[in-house]
Parts: sequence; C-alpha cells; structure tokens
Amino acid sequence: MEHIEWQQGEFVISTDRARLDIAAIHCYLSERSYWAQGRSRAAVERSIEHSLCFGIYYNNAQAGFARLLTDYCTVAYLADVFVLEDYRGRGLGKWLMACVLAHPALQAMPKWVLHTLDAHTLYSQYGFAAPAHPEWIMEYRPQSS
Repeated sequence: MEHIEWQQGEFVISTDRARLDIAAIHCYLSERSYWAQGRSRAAVERSIEHSLCFGIYYNNAQAGFARLLTDYCTVAYLADVFVLEDYRGRGLGKWLMACVLAHPALQAMPKWVLHTLDAHTLYSQYGFAAPAHPEWIMEYRPQSS
C-alpha cells in the first residue's frame, strides 16, 4: 500500500512505518499510557508490523501515533492513539482523527471500533458512540499460565 502524508505547518502525519520511532512509541505505551502499561518492546514492534500506522512528526521527531487493525472491508479497530505531552493542546489529536478517517483505503468501511476511558469527547466529534447493542459485545482474555 502506498504511503500517505498530510502536512500542517511544521507537523506531518504519515502512514510510512519506516518513519516511526519505535523506542519513543514503546516508551509512551509501556510507561505512560493507562492501557498498555508494561507492554514489551517486542509486542509493540509486532503490533506495528500488523497494523496501518499513523505517525505524527514535528521536524521528523515522533509527536504522536495511532494504529488501525483492519481487513479494509468490514471493520477497523483504532488503537494506541496518543499525542506526546509536549505537543498537546495544538489540535493534533483532532487532526490525527481527521487523517485516519480520510485515508482513501478506508472510505467504504462500514464499522469502526475503539476503546477509551477518557477521550469520549474527542471521538464523539467524529461520530463514535456507545454501541447500540452492548449485550452483543464479548471479550476473551486467556488465563496466564
């Protein structure tokens, strides 16, 4: 798939995985996010390898990230969305969401899902809402051995 880039002033959003600063992404996810505490670097690398990734860059430095798990025809799961602390308050989260939703390969996607504890206001601006049938949603978490 061809890489896509969007530019806004000094900031760039790119789907080119080769640009990602894996160390910075791993550091944020494993140490500062509430949802991926302790995630190993190997798990971060593998998740990136199997996702459509969106990196936010300021002068080529990682400023934010999001990844999408998708089959490109029936469902897209948005995960690991963040803007690093030094870059918050500039509308980058909103711009990131707009770019993700504008990606040409995702225009016919009938269903998008995500999990969040604290960003409902952001995502609701883009049409995300609580599921109509939460009783249909199930989760499997294998027991650790």
